[in-house]
Amino acid sequence: MAVDAFRLFQLATQGFCCSQIMLILGLDEQGKENPDLIKAMQGLCGGIGRSGKTCGALTGGACLIGLNAGKGSASEFSHAKIHRMINVLLEWFEETHGSIECSGILDHSLDEGNEYPVQCGNIVSTTFSKVYEILAVYAEDPESMDED
Repeated sequence: MAVDAFRLFQLATQGFCCSQIMLILGLDEQGKENPDLIKAMQGLCGGIGRSGKTCGALTGGACLIGLNAGKGSASEFSHAKIHRMINVLLEWFEETHGSIECSGILDHSLDEGNEYPVQCGNIVSTTFSKVYEILAVYAEDPESMDED
């Protein structure tokens, strides 16, 4: 699933970070809005509290898998392979970007500002596409990527 580059740019210029953008784009795909969820995602910005730790595109991607395949109420069940899907994303992300940490991926430090590096847009775009690739594979054949 390709990301609309203009929509990505629009969200970044509105001050949303990687983790928030991942979920906004995912909600867009579902025809939904959820401002409270987007607020909560701000805690993951800049590698969790702008610490430079685990990249928000990755944590946002894990949350996006959860949004699509997770348990949301007492009467629901999560997808049987949800943890495997997230681990497939994690392994792909680290292999693709060389690190899972913002500080290991970006060539500059994060500060308290709302700067959104261009490099992050590419990471969000490819990660968003990978999330939907993983979801599609598991929707078609839950055992197809099972390595447990």
